[in-house]
Amino acid sequence: MKKILKVLLIIIAAAVGGLAVILLYVKEGLPSVGAAPDIKVDRTNGRVERGKYLANHVAACMDCHSQRDWTVYGAPIKEGTFGGGGEKFGKEMGFPGTLYSRNLTPYGLSGWTDGEIFRAITTGQNKTNDALFPLMPYLHYGTMDQEDIYSIIAYLRTLPAIANKVPERTLDFPVNFIVNTIPQKAVLSPKPATTDPVQYGKYLVTVADCVACHSRVDEHGEIIAGSEFGGGRSFNFPNGTVVTTPNITSDVETGIGSWTNELFLRKFKRFSDSAYHEQKLGPNDFNTPMPWFMFAGMDSSDLTAIFSYLQTVKKIKNDVKRFAKR
Repeated sequence: MKKILKVLLIIIAAAVGGLAVILLYVKEGLPSVGAAPDIKVDRTNGRVERGKYLANHVAACMDCHSQRDWTVYGAPIKEGTFGGGGEKFGKEMGFPGTLYSRNLTPYGLSGWTDGEIFRAITTGQNKTNDALFPLMPYLHYGTMDQEDIYSIIAYLRTLPAIANKVPERTLDFPVNFIVNTIPQKAVLSPKPATTDPVQYGKYLVTVADCVACHSRVDEHGEIIAGSEFGGGRSFNFPNGTVVTTPNITSDVETGIGSWTNELFLRKFKRFSDSAYHEQKLGPNDFNTPMPWFMFAGMDSSDLTAIFSYLQTVKKIKNDVKRFAKR
């Protein structure tokens, strides 16, 4: 009996020791995507303008990396916070911990090389070799056109500095370990020609990360296979409301299959129309995480390409209840 007990204790000790080694490796050895490239991005006018367009209206980097006014429908950016980070994503919204968007102005990035910014955007590994939380869709950015990434970097270097020291994140177990396994090496690819609206639209949809919100996710935040673009992801708001994303596949009954391109454009452009008046919300009113004010600045031709691509994705019948109370 003593011999059996001794063997069991040895097995348990070995298992615990093995698990400890694995956790130590995941915590200290990962992520490991390689060194940041030794690059210096030339800040040409063309690059800065392209980067401004992408960062503000397609990838909408500035939407997360600024502070939003949730008392207004669509949550426009608060004055004086543009690019300065500090937007909170907490447990009350369904996140596994408390996260804050980082400061992308020179106050936050002056010590970063262009290569370190490039690596962070395209792989999810930051200057100090820590893993970024995949709320930032770096796995998608890692498939972008290299020149577009350079353009975003060039634009970020022109932002006025905002002195905002952002708190560090805290992640719950086991996500604080799992997050280190997510970054991976970039596989960049040239963007399709604008003369191919479906493929170019797919590129824009990838950059905008539409699929992340307009798909159902499991308890780990992973997209449920087969639900892509069919809507159904719910977002909790601090006031107790729950907003669920709509179906944007071409299903006629539950999606946007009956929409015209003109209607699709109007849905976005109304938020940049000079006649549009911001809707101030009451404490129990519903809002949306959709960055309408950012996406409204997209070129009509790009929105048309996005619509063209969405017409080709698999139709999903999913009648979504958009608004509810917890």
